Amino acid sequence: MAGTTLDYYRDSPSLRVVDALASATDTDPLDLEPLYDVVDPEALDQLFRDDVDVSGRVQFSYDGHAVEVGSDGTVTVDGTVYDDR
Repeated sequence: MAGTTLDYYRDSPSLRVVDALASATDTDPLDLEPLYDVVDPEALDQLFRDDVDVSGRVQFSYDGHAVEVGSDGTVTVDGTVYDDR
């Protein structure tokens, strides 16, 4: 699609989770264990799409870290909020 740009950090909760985990653990995102080992990234992205009117949050544990993804776009890792939007 010409003229269309995908902003992955706004459009993809799963990528925001990876970015937040990388920041929280001071690890390169490419060195993290795959997110799909813990949660289905496609399901997470579909649940919190911009065109879906849903309010809620998803909580899961990733490598000993408590992760929460909110429908408002925030990602929390071990109580620290990461909102790069």
